[in-house]
Amino acid sequence: MKSSICGLSLAMLFFGAGLIFNAVDLRAQERAPQPTAEEIKAAQDQKIQLLQDKLEEIQQQIVELKRANSAQPETHHITTAKASAPPPAVSEEPVITDPSNPKSEPFAFADFTWLTGNARTMDTPYATKFFTPEIRTDTNYTYDYRHPQDNTIGGSSEVFRANEVQLTQLGVGGDFHYDNVRARLMTQFGLYSQTTPRNDASTARGQWNLADAYRYVSEAYGGYHFNVQHGLNVDAGIFMSYVGLFSYYQFDNWAYQPSYVSSNTPWFFNGVRVQWFPTAKLKIEPWFINGWQSYGRFNNRPGLGGQILWRPNGNWSIVGNQYGYGEDALGIPTRTRYHTDDSVQYKYYDRPTSFISKAAATLTGDAGCESGGGVSCFGNGKTGPKQSFLGFMAYNRVWFDHDRYALTLGGGKINNPGRYLVLLPPINGATAASGTPYFTENPGDPFKAWDTSVTADYMPSQYFTYRFEYNHRAANVPYFTGPGGVTPPGGNTGAPGSVVPGWTPDLRNSENRITVAFLLKF
Repeated sequence: MKSSICGLSLAMLFFGAGLIFNAVDLRAQERAPQPTAEEIKAAQDQKIQLLQDKLEEIQQQIVELKRANSAQPETHHITTAKASAPPPAVSEEPVITDPSNPKSEPFAFADFTWLTGNARTMDTPYATKFFTPEIRTDTNYTYDYRHPQDNTIGGSSEVFRANEVQLTQLGVGGDFHYDNVRARLMTQFGLYSQTTPRNDASTARGQWNLADAYRYVSEAYGGYHFNVQHGLNVDAGIFMSYVGLFSYYQFDNWAYQPSYVSSNTPWFFNGVRVQWFPTAKLKIEPWFINGWQSYGRFNNRPGLGGQILWRPNGNWSIVGNQYGYGEDALGIPTRTRYHTDDSVQYKYYDRPTSFISKAAATLTGDAGCESGGGVSCFGNGKTGPKQSFLGFMAYNRVWFDHDRYALTLGGGKINNPGRYLVLLPPINGATAASGTPYFTENPGDPFKAWDTSVTADYMPSQYFTYRFEYNHRAANVPYFTGPGGVTPPGGNTGAPGSVVPGWTPDLRNSENRITVAFLLKF
């Protein structure tokens, strides 16, 4: 629609200019002698130059309008840790970006597409006043140096198969918006539709097979926007969890395999959220949810939590996520979980015309514990062994050649006695609900791990990324898939995760792999 209006405006401009110049020529002919050929050519050149100057002025105005509309207004949808947001709804009025204006859009005063966890797209093709479409694909080939015979990778919530081309995710959906009513739907086909529900143990409680009911949905919620201060949104459904800094969608991230702090914390919540923007630089968001990345409740108490996001200027983003009250151990109703996840992102260099065009860094720290049901937050004692989580991750990214290329270095470390947040290896089809005796998750079981990665990106378009990444990960106990694999001969045998007589999975203390990914977002 905008392109049609711009085209019509240009046509009218040329037509009007032509009439004016013709009128001037006629009057000149009546009052003066006929001009020479050189004078005619000079006059024509002057007319053409005037038209070119006006066209350049109009083009510059269009570019400035696109830049204003490219800001991600949080009133419509939130972009932050483990979340990806589409551009704002198409509006007939320009977005107000001045943060001092009481009607300005939250976080629209600067370009935040440099953040990890944020999509870098500046506009959305085919967006309308009522619907902003979104299409995503994530296809990768991962080379595992150990060459597991069953091609299975464990301990990751992003990479699942080795030495094969695999579709990790195909998502189709978008955002609906009209008269302050809002809704978002994003589907997920490919490996995510199997692996994400597999890590939710709550589906083993009760009937109606929640894992199948939700497996092809990554986000689905509806809500209402209230015109209070800089915006107030109330949404209910499945939404991204915002814990762990990285987005669920790899296109939005600086690296393909995030460190453990991100990979082992929730990707989604099922419940209700309120997004309150008291200023254009601050968001306060409480959650009432079923539990820790769960379609249902694990026991008889829901989870409570929230986020505070502050972006004082275009170079800083500071976010804190807090969680508590939930009883998130299946079948242990007296065990309560607490967790804090806090991140800072800083863009310390920005020169778009230089060979090194941009540079930024992130630091994330997580701490948590479980209490009750035979475990303790504060150490071994009468109430049980210590059950806690402590970890960090840090990344540095540099962009080159007008942001067409980028290089990211990073990694992190965790310590999780009790292993309550450690992703269970898929041994003999084991799931989060089934567990497995081959990798126990008993109170106090030790688990320490660290990782490092190097990521190179080529971004020929704002909608597409070629990614090449090397990962090294290690743990203090055998955890990663070795050459013998984690699948019994002849396939899974017996109940998921159960013991198979005469067979043992091949688990190792480290792994090295290379991933090549093709990432798309419209």
